[in-house]
Amino acid sequence: MPLYLSKFSYTPETWARLISNPEDRGQAARTYIESVGGKLHGFWYAFGAHDGYTMWEAPDNVSMAAVALAISGGGALSSMETTVLLTVDETMDALRKAEQIKYRPPGT
Repeated sequence: MPLYLSKFSYTPETWARLISNPEDRGQAARTYIESVGGKLHGFWYAFGAHDGYTMWEAPDNVSMAAVALAISGGGALSSMETTVLLTVDETMDALRKAEQIKYRPPGT
């Protein structure tokens, strides 16, 4: 199954709610991805540009998009960005296919 890395940030209101009522949101994330047949590989909070990161496994892009849309639509996040991760083997396949494409730079 494909892997996905999500970066997210909470709204100030969400942080205030979590301070008043601490909650392990990793458990919620696990429930969401399992509802589409996926798996949560990790949930981390961080310092920096984003408040947290998740590593997900989902059956396909549509399933992962559904989870990301449901979470983003909930209003607790100020941002969420999800990246599809490629294995080394998938990248090697892409490199071999790229060689077959006859790309022409603009203006040449």
